[in-house]
Amino acid sequence: MNLNRLLAERAEQGRPVATALIGAGKFGTMFLAQARHTAGMHVAGLADLSVDRARAALAAAGWSEERRGAASVEAGLRDGSVHVTDDAAALIADPAIEVVVECTGNPGAALAHALACLEQGKHLVNVTVEADVLAGPLLARRFAAAGLVYSLAYGDQPALIAEQVDWARTCGLSVVCAGKGTKYLPEYHRSTPETVWGHYGLTPERAAAAGMNPQMFNSFLDGTKSAIEMAAVANACGLTPQPAGLRFPPCGVDDLPTVLRPAADGGSLDHGGTVEVVSSLERDGRPVFRDLRWGVYVVFEAPDDYVARCFADYGLKTDNSGRYAALYRPYHLIGLELGISVASAALRGEPTGMPTGFRGDVAAVAKRDLAEGDELDGEGGATVYGRLMPAADSLAAGALPIGLAHRVTLTRAVAEGEIVSCDAVRIDSAAPTFRLRREMEAQFATPTDGAAP
Repeated sequence: MNLNRLLAERAEQGRPVATALIGAGKFGTMFLAQARHTAGMHVAGLADLSVDRARAALAAAGWSEERRGAASVEAGLRDGSVHVTDDAAALIADPAIEVVVECTGNPGAALAHALACLEQGKHLVNVTVEADVLAGPLLARRFAAAGLVYSLAYGDQPALIAEQVDWARTCGLSVVCAGKGTKYLPEYHRSTPETVWGHYGLTPERAAAAGMNPQMFNSFLDGTKSAIEMAAVANACGLTPQPAGLRFPPCGVDDLPTVLRPAADGGSLDHGGTVEVVSSLERDGRPVFRDLRWGVYVVFEAPDDYVARCFADYGLKTDNSGRYAALYRPYHLIGLELGISVASAALRGEPTGMPTGFRGDVAAVAKRDLAEGDELDGEGGATVYGRLMPAADSLAAGALPIGLAHRVTLTRAVAEGEIVSCDAVRIDSAAPTFRLRREMEAQFATPTDGAAP
């Protein structure tokens, strides 16, 4: 609760937290919009493969023209401007930078930037959750050994969920389930970038005019992004995915304690201490009453009758037993809130969530019958979607992680709904991303399956 005071001290000292942002997409642009209003913090450098796109992002976020082109990071810190470059490695290496925000959305690039941060001694806020699920437990271990912070990004749902889980446990409450809401129907798993806009009520022309990326939006729709985010939550919070992964039960906020309790107590969960995503749509397409489409939640259990009576005394919505209750937040503001992570890393030396083990993984699953020789197009594409699995099950099945399912060729046919295995694709075993993933698997060969209370 004292981050603002710590930032104010840095502002008074004339040495704001020097931050480098890599990636000028929507998330990064939203961070730029608020960072310029945050005393004690300064985005001193912005790297993007397209310098023009980076400058356009600064303009969209309200940075005046004279503040969009500092000659160097040091010059930017002196006059409050931003050094714009296409050289992310040089920006990370700049001695003035304290915290790097990785916001490319590309897991291979994000892992390379993470390794560069380790080499250069920089804290990392990793917005690219795809990279976190691919090798985050290994990265977190390496950063901690180096005395550096590796953090999930506040404003994105996994970090907000981790905060709620931490709140519950710090209060001495047992976490039964944690997760988020989304728009889901079972047929969405077959959605492709060519069909996605109809599900959002948009025409392709309108989406293109708005600069909306069909593959990215399709990842939200087809369940892949939900699987990735819940794997990150499981790995950060000591929660174990259910054997079948996510079921996406339709559920409004008032019914969270009833739906998201163990089946033995009348709920939908295989076990407590897990993750789940609730749908804002009933299975027939009707909207759920008081849905949580944009929000996050944690369901917790009273340890005794006295606490259960306190739940009732203070108006908590509970299940019919009075034992299970929920806390939820209806919205998340992605990049507008990201400064919380930057400040926490630089001023407290603490992450806003990080992997503590390998409990959840995301496997590539065929969207249709695939033939030998077909090339996979990865997250949000037309060939595969991501399914959450317990990490032990994923490793036992030799499943191809969704983060490695881009531009690889099948060596045998895979039926619709079947998990794509690593031995069913032609993959470059010398590629840095693949090697890092294999190193992570080797170090976490016995996945962490226990959950904190």
